[in-house]
Amino acid sequence: MTTKAERTSAYIIEKVAPIFNKQGYIGTSMSDLTEATGLTKGALYGNFENKESLALAAFEYQSTKLLAAIDEQLNGGGNALDTLFRLTNFYRHYDEFTAPLGGCPILNVGVDAKYNNKLLEGAARETLHTIEGKIALVLEKGVNTRELKLPVPPLQFAKQLFTMIQGAIAMATISGDRKYLINTIAYLELLIKKEIRN
Repeated sequence: MTTKAERTSAYIIEKVAPIFNKQGYIGTSMSDLTEATGLTKGALYGNFENKESLALAAFEYQSTKLLAAIDEQLNGGGNALDTLFRLTNFYRHYDEFTAPLGGCPILNVGVDAKYNNKLLEGAARETLHTIEGKIALVLEKGVNTRELKLPVPPLQFAKQLFTMIQGAIAMATISGDRKYLINTIAYLELLIKKEIRN
């Protein structure tokens, strides 16, 4: 059973996570956080040591949601191709998934924190590497079962695949045009069918 303090912390994180994700660590003020939660600055700091620990908890909350959604695609059964196409379909609608989060947490936090918060930057990098590793396992399974033939090792291919996805997310976000995402996913699916399917 959760304590009142744990419930309060969870409430705070849920309310502030999209704000940090949209506005960034530096761009988010204490008044933004108190307004979103309806709590005083003292109440916030009664649950979190400082703004940085709250921002880190908010990113971990967003990251956990994202990784759970990806795991749902990757653990849905079927062969490696089925799994890859479930993943690409998830990313086809990624902007819809991330809208309540305030956008893509890896992109937003990773770029925002690059020059102003090493802890947040490290957390975003760790999440990125985790996703690449998960994709690499699917690819490795496909190679081992002779469904897939890769021109490079599975982890290298996973990194290239994920780079294209994240690039499309960045372009769709910056331009406000989701065709960048849709067209890149369509191209990746074609690449999987024509180039790496055995």
